[in-house]
Amino acid sequence: MVGPFSTRQVLLVGLIAVVATLFAAALNAPIVGPGPTGLPDPRSSFYPVGAPREGPRVGQPAPELEGQAPDGATVGLTDLDGHPIRLADLRGRPVWLNFWASWCPPCQAETPVLRDTFERHRAEGLVLVAVAVQETTAEDVRAYARTYGLAYAIGFDADSAVFRRYGIWGLPTQLFIGRDGVIRRVVLGPVSAETAERYVAEILSP
Repeated sequence: MVGPFSTRQVLLVGLIAVVATLFAAALNAPIVGPGPTGLPDPRSSFYPVGAPREGPRVGQPAPELEGQAPDGATVGLTDLDGHPIRLADLRGRPVWLNFWASWCPPCQAETPVLRDTFERHRAEGLVLVAVAVQETTAEDVRAYARTYGLAYAIGFDADSAVFRRYGIWGLPTQLFIGRDGVIRRVVLGPVSAETAERYVAEILSP
């Protein structure tokens, strides 16, 4: 006996305390830890939608905005009106590629940053392509764009073909592509107004 409690009761209380401590630590840990070697470290507000996987890296040419549909057919990205969006047609211009979804909380929080940064630099030739993934209909995305007053290009990745081609595993994921079509920066998670300005400046430079 230990005081009014048996040794077994004391040990049980101690075990419960240890388990509670470990559980609290797990709750406070990041949702996703660092990815495999070579992948950027996700930010705490990065919204995982799958297992970590490797996509295009900095210094590589950005893949065309197309991929394989479930039936094996090659499909390209289109805007909300069904018109194709191709990086080949944007060569010579700086491109900010953003993978997002209207239901993704960090994407929602980031939307005003994308809108305002694009408006400040569109006259300098900046192209912003926001690739909507895992959405039900293009009309849902169109309604979201109207709500936020978005003027940049929005792609509708109906078959998730581009999503898979780029190895996306969480939202938002962003690539900043130079005028030569080469990836200058990959960001997992949302950007602030300050970091967006810095990353855009990198690709606006000749």
